Amino acid sequence: MTSQPHEPELHPLADIDTIIHAPARLMVLAYLYVVDSVDYVFLLRQTGLTWGSLSTHLTKLEEAGYITIEKGYRGKKPHSTVRLTENGRAAFRDYKKSMQQVLDDLPD
Repeated sequence: MTSQPHEPELHPLADIDTIIHAPARLMVLAYLYVVDSVDYVFLLRQTGLTWGSLSTHLTKLEEAGYITIEKGYRGKKPHSTVRLTENGRAAFRDYKKSMQQVLDDLPD
């Protein structure tokens, strides 16, 4: 009878979601987690990011399947709305849980 070697349990930070962990994307997802949807202007004001930087981070989140971006018009002006997907909500919840565990395990 052979026994399987026991694999050591990884530190919670070892498999942290790096898509979410970037500060700018973490800010965006934290805002989206508590609302139904927001527009670009709201995110620009809340995060302090530039238009180009915000667009880059939103593209990365969209490619990961964490957000959807709905583009349209309000009158004659372009208006884009950003919404957290169910996958994005679940990933953010997992991220939050992992980070909480890391912080709780630290000594005072």
